[in-house]
Amino acid sequence: RYFPQASAEALASFGDGGLYIEKYIARARHIEVQILGDGETYLHLFERDCSLQRRRQKVWEEAPATCLSDETREGMCDSALKICQAVRYRGAGTVEFLYDINSENYYFLEMNTRIQVEHPVTEMVTGIDIVKEMICVGFGGKLSLKQNELKMTGHAIECRINAEDPSKDFMPWPGTISKLSFPEESGVRFDSMLFEGYEVPPFYDSLLGKLIVYDLDRSRAIDKLKHVLDKFIIEGIPTTVRLHEKLVRDGDVMAGRVDIEFLEKWLLEQF
Repeated sequence: RYFPQASAEALASFGDGGLYIEKYIARARHIEVQILGDGETYLHLFERDCSLQRRRQKVWEEAPATCLSDETREGMCDSALKICQAVRYRGAGTVEFLYDINSENYYFLEMNTRIQVEHPVTEMVTGIDIVKEMICVGFGGKLSLKQNELKMTGHAIECRINAEDPSKDFMPWPGTISKLSFPEESGVRFDSMLFEGYEVPPFYDSLLGKLIVYDLDRSRAIDKLKHVLDKFIIEGIPTTVRLHEKLVRDGDVMAGRVDIEFLEKWLLEQF
């Protein structure tokens, strides 16, 4: 009975009342494959799990996706490469999939033809400078890598640090950074333009920086993230650092029992 209503809404908005049906996936994870191409050679740099999202915006990213079997991982990466080969892709890109937790099938979502915010996660587990390779291809060069040379080692997690107040429905919060401090240790990376005295403007995206940790396995990476977040200081404006402090200690997150709906429900309980 909702078809006429949906068709009428589409017609009013876009001048076309046509509809198409998509398969409903009750429990899904968001998995994406990092790729590089130079028009002749195409490589995948394995996958990232981006299932912890708020309003379809990623909050955490991890590599590898521990929910995947080796067979599924291989099939997903192969599917991403076929897409790149079909269009003779040049540069860095990401092929995104929905992974059905119950059936273990995966479905194509979209391809982002650009470098993505979460690329450092892949750089940490592969040791590959994705931006360097992308720039080389952009200047007409060839990829310096071969697929059989690539492998994932260890586990990396990225947290997006935003100028938002989680206790006020994530209201953006411009202002002055009065203090900034974080542990500068092995396996810790903070990609940011921040400095003490920096004025966060109200005009742009609220992302302040990306905190990435790396260790030998997921359990150790989570422990390292706990340690780094405990020592992480940003003063002057509210940020999402405290959100990540809570998230990294949640039993379901630590056990990997999450899907793309998990964080929205979790936030209702926590804030």
